[in-house]
Amino acid sequence: MLDRVGRAMALALVATTAGVLPACGSDDNRRGTATTANPGPAGAGGCGGKDVVTAEGATAQQNAIAVFDEMWAQYCPGKNVEYNPTGSGAGREQFIAGHVDFAGTDSPLVAGQIRPAANRCNGNPAWDLPLVFGPVALVYNLPGVRTLVLNSEALAKIFSGVITKWNDPILAELNGGVALPDIKIAPIYRSDSSGTTDNLQRYLTVAAPLSWTRGVGTEFQGGVGEGAQKSAGVIQAVRATPGAIGYLEKGFADQAGVPFAQINTGNGPVPLTNDTARAAMSAVEFAADGNDLVLDLNSMYATRQPGAYPLVLATYEIVCSKGYDPQTFNAIKSFLSVAANNGQTELPSAGYVPLPDKVKERVVTAINAMQ
Repeated sequence: MLDRVGRAMALALVATTAGVLPACGSDDNRRGTATTANPGPAGAGGCGGKDVVTAEGATAQQNAIAVFDEMWAQYCPGKNVEYNPTGSGAGREQFIAGHVDFAGTDSPLVAGQIRPAANRCNGNPAWDLPLVFGPVALVYNLPGVRTLVLNSEALAKIFSGVITKWNDPILAELNGGVALPDIKIAPIYRSDSSGTTDNLQRYLTVAAPLSWTRGVGTEFQGGVGEGAQKSAGVIQAVRATPGAIGYLEKGFADQAGVPFAQINTGNGPVPLTNDTARAAMSAVEFAADGNDLVLDLNSMYATRQPGAYPLVLATYEIVCSKGYDPQTFNAIKSFLSVAANNGQTELPSAGYVPLPDKVKERVVTAINAMQ
């Protein structure tokens, strides 16, 4: 499986760069037929419903969706998810408009979207289900600098234009013994509506409140740098620009072979690995009771636990709790069941971290509660 997933990741990156991923159509254009239910390893979802499920949204989770999709097809032959990675904001909009079966997003529904989403679900609440945790890599282009250390204060000042040169004294102190070049810093940010941007800005708001006063949201608020479309665009821009620094999911950074920074939270530099991300994720809490599983990530962002890398995003699937037609409902429940129960073990191969047990338990409960 791992070789096939690697090829899927590469193809996804190329397709995103070229802008040739297929667009998702309307409900009327979806294909799909019923299959014989076969609960088996697919858990409570069985294998019923239509063969093709459509989804749109965050680039952060597109490689995870590829992993889940391949595993779903193994357990339920003939099943497939057509996922269009257009960004979190576009995914939520397309779901609310009824153009896709579910949305992928790095930021949950906001207040103004909750009622329209319920309308799309025939008057039933839409739920945010966190299925993927993805560490955010701070990728950079500094020839000759193999190890770069940042902290939240320095990162906030870089992305707000306060620190403008790589040999700034603040960066030099963080990187003792490293000859940082006397060149201009070129911040690269997501120009599309991005949940990764929202998570970065939320991290800076919590971890560096005095240095990051620009706010949060899926649009970049720093006011400096160059925008790039989607994760693949960030990779391209960073590679092409000496002195650049950008942010994107670890899986994409690994696939592209670009270096990324360590973060010092006060107890020494912490490299980004699946283990250091998992250490930080232990601090994650839920924002409320019930089956709309919005997470409170502030404790993770603020952690000073030794060996914990705090810049990790949770990426959600937005689904109707009730209100799908039977063919769509059965297929979505089948896919989600496989993703939550079976697909998590394969996520590290694509740069993600499996759900913590306390999160997985509530996600499975919510999936089983869908009607």
